[in-house]
Amino acid sequence: ENLTVTTSVFEVSPMFGFRNTFIYDTEGQPCYKSWSMGAFVKLDTGKLNKLSDELVANFHREPKLDMDYRDRRIVLPKINAEYSTLYKVVKNDIDYNRHMNNANYVRLALELLPDGFEPRNMRVEFKKPAKLADELILDVFNADDAIFVVERLGDQVSTIIEFMKG
Repeated sequence: ENLTVTTSVFEVSPMFGFRNTFIYDTEGQPCYKSWSMGAFVKLDTGKLNKLSDELVANFHREPKLDMDYRDRRIVLPKINAEYSTLYKVVKNDIDYNRHMNNANYVRLALELLPDGFEPRNMRVEFKKPAKLADELILDVFNADDAIFVVERLGDQVSTIIEFMKG
């Protein structure tokens, strides 16, 4: 199947940029819709970098595409984890920023979903990056309308992933 992938920036602030990524099928119908927020970071320090108003004004922006823009903060239900497991971050998980690549957090969570579960929607909230040799604690919460996977570094939440039930 021939797919078309588009990515476009729809909003920029001095600290953050927001973009849509859509994948369209051969008939031009969207089969994947997403939006994401990225922070501007100084590569040498790894700390947030505030852009000048002039630089922000020069970013090319496209219209915000039609999709469900849910809140970027994920609120966990007040239930206990169904189970937990451990994962040690290995070299293959690390990206050029020297922390675990974002796709690997999702890959780990997908492995914990029940057989036959096909999420209708997924949302990810990144909080603290995992680094080489870190041990992630993965907690699985099964709520009425979603399955949540919380990936922790000790007591600190690294990532929360919500899989909406179909």
